[in-house]
Amino acid sequence: MMKTPPIVSAEDWEAARAELLVREKEVTRAKDALAAERRRMPWLAVEKQYFFDGPRGRVSLPELFEGRRQLIVYRAFLEPGVFGWPDHACRGCSLVADQVADVAHLNARDTTLVFVSRAPQPDISRVKARMGWTMPWYTMTDSFDADFGVDEWHGTNVFFRSDDRVFRTYFINNRGDEAMGGTWSYLDLTPLGRQENWEDSPSGYPQSAPYAWWNWHDAYENQASGQTSSQVSSP
Repeated sequence: MMKTPPIVSAEDWEAARAELLVREKEVTRAKDALAAERRRMPWLAVEKQYFFDGPRGRVSLPELFEGRRQLIVYRAFLEPGVFGWPDHACRGCSLVADQVADVAHLNARDTTLVFVSRAPQPDISRVKARMGWTMPWYTMTDSFDADFGVDEWHGTNVFFRSDDRVFRTYFINNRGDEAMGGTWSYLDLTPLGRQENWEDSPSGYPQSAPYAWWNWHDAYENQASGQTSSQVSSP
């Protein structure tokens, strides 16, 4: 039989909640501080060329950015040999995909999110339609997965583009991927962060007031590529 917590009065319940809230706020501030450290991590230049097949043909890694400065790449296991094939991607990667918010919010922050797998494009399109997924999803054609630590396990890589140069700025996998899907969780992984003026970011990073840029996902206007400040320079 399940042993449940005690049943208390409304006053005692509020007191217990207030006590826990103190610790929850500590965790929130610690996560903000960790994201600030992440924005100060060194970058790794990507010197090798990588290519992907997409709905409109072959594209390079810089082209995955779709003209924006930040790129988040989730490696999903959708391919022959994976449990669920050919009707599904793996169950864990599918759970991640089910959590992804409308990417328009990321795009409004100069950030592109894509999924990549080994399956051919017709199979990716078929599974996306079946599952109701709308994020961009590309086919890897070379050693991208092995070179970026996602050949045997899922993971999320983050990149920054400065003119024609691309840099790897962060990587997370295992339980870290469990939190992915929401707009804020993705932005907190990026070198520019949420780009709001309450954040502790290096000097010159683009920032604006909270709520000032928020919008309905079908109502962002004139927020195509490169809409944020261009003060950040590459190393």
